[in-house]
Amino acid sequence: MYFELLGNVPVLCIRQEPLSFAENRFRKRVFDIVFSLLFLCTLFPIIYVIVGLTIKITSPGPIFFKQKRSGEDGREFWCYKFRSMKVNTQSDTLQATLHDPRKTRFGNFLRKSSIDELPQFINVLMGDMSVVGPRPHMLKHTEQYSQLINKYMVRHFVKPGVTGWAQVTGFRGETHELWQMEGRVQRDIWYIEHWTFMLDLYIIYKTVRNALEGEKEAY
Repeated sequence: MYFELLGNVPVLCIRQEPLSFAENRFRKRVFDIVFSLLFLCTLFPIIYVIVGLTIKITSPGPIFFKQKRSGEDGREFWCYKFRSMKVNTQSDTLQATLHDPRKTRFGNFLRKSSIDELPQFINVLMGDMSVVGPRPHMLKHTEQYSQLINKYMVRHFVKPGVTGWAQVTGFRGETHELWQMEGRVQRDIWYIEHWTFMLDLYIIYKTVRNALEGEKEAY
């Protein structure tokens, strides 16, 4: 249930999406556990050693960057990434930009290749995230856009994802204008309304393909 504005009148709405059903949630969670475990036990240790050493050599600071994000039902959780920026005090308020001076040289590669997102499979295994779902936003952005975009909080009906439908359909990167975030939210809601297991597999395929080809909006 959620409130939607009809003019200036709040109306209580009831939604029943595919992931409202326990069997679908169970299937998705089992896939998340198996997928994240396989990745974390095979490829991730190698990636961690290579990326971790390079981060330590090229810039002072920790290997991981963690930040509170908004998750399912608006719950806050710590989201993990490989650190791609110099240690700074603006990470919780400023979105990354194309020529962001906070990025390190190696961090620029991490973001372009999306390797910086790989520690989020730890979040998936912990149950805070899913492999596929709406991307988790900074707390400040959730507070801001929930006041500006109708149905914004619908995207919090499911767990946030390492990748999502919006990201593989051209809505990734910095949001200069409100319409860009509105486009993301529309695609997040479409995903929730049309979820199938095959759709998740397709999004994973598109994500890997885009990462290998190089994404212009990945920065």
